[in-house]
Amino acid sequence: MSTFGQYFKVTTYGESHGKSVGAIVDGCPPGLQLSEVDIQPQMTRRRPGQSALTTPRNEKDKVEIQSGTELGLTLGTPIGLRVMNEDQRPHDYKEGAQKAAFDGEPVKKAKNINDFPRPSHADWTYLEKYGVKASSGGGRSSARETIGRVAAGAIADKYLKEAYGVEIVAFTSSVGQTKLFEPTKDHPTAATNPEFLKLINDITRDEVDRFLPVRCPDDKVTKRMEEVIAEFRDRKDSIGGIVTCVIRNCPSGLGEPCFDKLEATLAHAMLSIPATKGFEIGSGFGGCEVPGSVHNDPFIKSDSNIPGRPRLTTKTNNSGGIQGGISNGAHIYFNVAFKPPATIGQAQQTVGYDEEEGVLEAKGRHDPCVIPRAVPIVESMAALVVIDAVLAQSARASARSMLPHLKGLTVPVKETHTTGIPNGHA
Repeated sequence: MSTFGQYFKVTTYGESHGKSVGAIVDGCPPGLQLSEVDIQPQMTRRRPGQSALTTPRNEKDKVEIQSGTELGLTLGTPIGLRVMNEDQRPHDYKEGAQKAAFDGEPVKKAKNINDFPRPSHADWTYLEKYGVKASSGGGRSSARETIGRVAAGAIADKYLKEAYGVEIVAFTSSVGQTKLFEPTKDHPTAATNPEFLKLINDITRDEVDRFLPVRCPDDKVTKRMEEVIAEFRDRKDSIGGIVTCVIRNCPSGLGEPCFDKLEATLAHAMLSIPATKGFEIGSGFGGCEVPGSVHNDPFIKSDSNIPGRPRLTTKTNNSGGIQGGISNGAHIYFNVAFKPPATIGQAQQTVGYDEEEGVLEAKGRHDPCVIPRAVPIVESMAALVVIDAVLAQSARASARSMLPHLKGLTVPVKETHTTGIPNGHA
């Protein structure tokens, strides 16, 4: 369906070449100061046309709050968010296809690109599922669907920052085979690399954006990545990569023991983003190559005096801030892999809906690499996961606080640091 979350529910709507796209947010706590000014920065970071390395589609992506606020405060009622599409060009999808020529037979022009399911797009699968599909662009499978996610995520992000001091920052860590942190013998995974650990501890969104247009926080590496993307763009081709994200100051105790483990909901969220192909958290797949004696994260006393932060932390963080599906208060960090964009300008031999072979040469305006613009999308989905988990744990902690303390069996709420809710918030 088009709804994400249980307590902070986000329903997105709209197609890539429709009148508008947006979202409805249901479950936002009342009393949060909120205006378009709080949402627009993330929208601007996601918008097309940011550089020569992104799609030239000219959209301002100005968000409008339609409901759910009054006098700059959230009311606790559904928040309607709308962004008007201003630069639709559906005619791009009425050309660029031709029937194949075999054995010297003349090439016959096809009616339009819609005579073919585009390779690695959702045209065929949507048609199989619904019996009908959008005639221009990807419809709901288009990256413009993510506008609603980013708008809603900005609201979640603001609440988490103000209520818990949560910071969520993502950045580009690879494009094609160019990587920010190359695996080494000593550090087969970035989880043990001191430079990586320092980066995720300190990096901010403003710093990431200093490295536009690629958003890889290293002068030399970002330059190489820029050259790689430009090379594939000039070939009328595309390339994929990886976005790394860190969640700092996440309350402990978030997530459920079995089917809704925090890393499972993060994976669900990330793999719902268009073009994603992989997810790994903490040491990830690299952690499978080392023994348990190396991978285990010993506990140490925390030096944090901030109310609500855990009394214990871990010396290392191969777990990525989550153990048993529940956050432990350490940094949560993960990687999201994105495939090369499916729309390319090169001629591709394929088969049309009429089962006849043909050649498809896509027109339209498309990103040669989605990674730079995916950064705020990953941040937004992370915020939606965390706020949903926070609201669930807050309800649990509040209900628990109503019960008499059973001495020797449980830790009093006023003393605990493991409810996921800072003292005074339960």
